Amino acid sequence: MQIRKMNSKKRIALVAHDNKKKELIEWAVYNKTALGRHSLFATGTTGKMLEIALGQQVTKYLSGPLGGDQQVGGRIAEGKIDVLVFFWDPMEAQPHDPDIKALLRLGVVWNIPIACDRATADFMLTSPLMYEDYEIILPDYSQYIKRLQK
Repeated sequence: MQIRKMNSKKRIALVAHDNKKKELIEWAVYNKTALGRHSLFATGTTGKMLEIALGQQVTKYLSGPLGGDQQVGGRIAEGKIDVLVFFWDPMEAQPHDPDIKALLRLGVVWNIPIACDRATADFMLTSPLMYEDYEIILPDYSQYIKRLQK
C-alpha cells in the first residue's frame, strides 16, 4: 500500500467556468479565513479574481481553455495539489470538455478530495481533516504499469 502525506496546510486548486466564477468568488470570500490557512492555486482569470477578492497570493496557471486545466491536472498527478474545488457549469457545453473530464479523472485517479459545487465545498472545507496532516492511500496501479513490460 502506497501512501502520500498531505500536510495540514493544503494546496488547494480553485477552478470555475465563466458562469460559475461569481459563485466561486462569493464562496471564497465567505471562507476567506479558512482559505487563508492554505496555499491557493487557480486557472487564469479565476486566479486573478481570487487574488483581488481575498487579498491573498494565488499561484496562477493558464486560462482553462488555453491549457490551465491540464496544468492543474499535471500538478495533481505530481502530488503537488492536494484538493480540487471546481465549480463547473453543468448547463453549458464547454469547448474544452475533454480537458475538464481529464482534470476530474486525474483527481479521482490520485484519490484527492474534489468538490464540484458549493455544498460539497462547504462540507470539505469545514472538515477537521482540512486542518491536520492526512495520509492519502494511493491506488495500486502496479498491474497497469507492469502490463507495458510484458
